[in-house]
Amino acid sequence: MTVTRASSSAVAEPVVREPLVLGIETSCDETGIGIVRGRTLLANVISSSMDEHARYGGVVPEVAARAHLEALEPALAAALAEAGVTTAELDAIAVTSGPGLAGALMVGVGAAKALALATGKPLYAVNHLVGHVGADVLREDGSELELPTIALLVSGGHTSLLHVRDLVDDVELLGETIDDAAGEAFDKVARLLGLPYPGGPQIDRVAEGGDPRAVRFPRGLTLPKDLAKHRYDFSFSGLKTAVARWVEQRRSEGGAVPVADVAASFREAVADVLLTKALAACADRGVPRLLLGGGVVANARVRELAAERCAAAGVELRVPPLSLCTDNGAMIAALGAELVSRGRAPSPLDFGADSTLPVTTVQAV
Repeated sequence: MTVTRASSSAVAEPVVREPLVLGIETSCDETGIGIVRGRTLLANVISSSMDEHARYGGVVPEVAARAHLEALEPALAAALAEAGVTTAELDAIAVTSGPGLAGALMVGVGAAKALALATGKPLYAVNHLVGHVGADVLREDGSELELPTIALLVSGGHTSLLHVRDLVDDVELLGETIDDAAGEAFDKVARLLGLPYPGGPQIDRVAEGGDPRAVRFPRGLTLPKDLAKHRYDFSFSGLKTAVARWVEQRRSEGGAVPVADVAASFREAVADVLLTKALAACADRGVPRLLLGGGVVANARVRELAAERCAAAGVELRVPPLSLCTDNGAMIAALGAELVSRGRAPSPLDFGADSTLPVTTVQAV
């Protein structure tokens, strides 16, 4: 149903309730096409090029961009079929314009612009990180995301702490990683321990048989002198180096490396820092809720520790379905639908891919 709402400029803008929106996500190594009707998920198709990157031990931007080119058309067809809709029925198209890998973003942005021109549909260029927050509106239980909320986004390329007062109007960056993101640290430590890429799932797997108290690894930026300047920022480079030195020392002494114990102790250090800073933000800002997003949220210990500490602090914990935590087009479609339902004007077609798009810019206008 379409109604009208007067904008601040007194010009009536069309507002679509329960808009049908297609989202395109190509910020890294996963080609995501999602379709939503308002806050109802209709399709979520993801084509990952992870296996191609595994040969190199990490994401190669050029390989990712080529993989997106090959995957976009079949992923689009699969999503439309899964949702049972056609492009003619869409109310709008949304696409990730940043942040992310420049070449990968350009593929998605180019495809979205071509589709918008071919169909005559409005196009919304949106922020990848805010999309992770928007994924929470697609919960199957239908529970509403109450705002404001503190959001902790943890993935291979990003570790960010946000204060979200309004999903499309007021997102504040409290802190972020000043070196390696948590996901990068998992990949690098996994390599040190002889585990395959991607490191997160591998460390999670072997850590289940280890003792998280076996080695007391450092918690970056948690000392009083660091908190004065970096209260909400993260640093995992020193932790990675500490693990490397511990493993080298053990091997130089001729001892076997207890992989499970090292993995469990490393995982505990990461989870401890993430939740300590996130709950400090909740307390400091007087916000009794915490939302988690990003691929690292799939880590069992991160989820477990989050549940324990949030319960102890009286903080509501929100975790989107795991299928919507990793990069996906559904979260981009959901954020686009929020913009459409509020009567926001679409983005101009001259917007570009922005690999360093700040989280405070929810939509390119």
